[in-house]
Amino acid sequence: MQPVVEIRNVTKSYRRGDQIVPVLHDITFNIAAGDFVALMGPSGSGKSTLLNLIAGIDRPDHGALRVGGVDITALGEAELADWRAQHVGFVFQFYNLMPVLTAFENVELPLLLTRLSSRERREHVEAALAMVGLTHRMEHYPSELSGGEQQRVAIARAIITDPMILVADEPTGDLDRISADEVLTLMERLHHELGKTIIMVTHDPYAAKRAHLIRRLEKGVLQNGEQ
Repeated sequence: MQPVVEIRNVTKSYRRGDQIVPVLHDITFNIAAGDFVALMGPSGSGKSTLLNLIAGIDRPDHGALRVGGVDITALGEAELADWRAQHVGFVFQFYNLMPVLTAFENVELPLLLTRLSSRERREHVEAALAMVGLTHRMEHYPSELSGGEQQRVAIARAIITDPMILVADEPTGDLDRISADEVLTLMERLHHELGKTIIMVTHDPYAAKRAHLIRRLEKGVLQNGEQ
């Protein structure tokens, strides 16, 4: 299958005071369209850094990174922000919901930057909340929702613009096992039923087993893949 993400010889370091701290070393691999990939590794292995590079949040020091055929390393800051808004859905460990907005309003936020009418936005939001099983909670605020429900609202927000890739950084890290199961089952549905390309960072082997492919990072070096 045609790769949607192509990473070639990517290297990344950060400056800490007078020191240069290497994080990723000569990373090369592809992610096919429709894949569900788990990035695993101990703390400090570079997995979140790699996820941020793929999502266009950060830039590599060296190497090439193409997503959907676009060399995102060549985009200016404004172009990159527009590209992220159109093509990447984000799911975070701590949900990142706006506490003063209802579930409906949180999911609607990305659509406010589009030309959709109010009626069209409502139809999209209701469909996304139905997909995550929270139609009955759409008028509730985050403080009125459980952790698992908040994460499902966050997933609805992430998919509302039909992004090319869905990136998830420890999406079950703040959840109990039952809620984590619900979120992982939902991500499997997005993968199988909607064909979403999902890239998930996790330290949890239980969560990683839900993915189609596991890639491990050790001290910034990519290990062999596991089916």
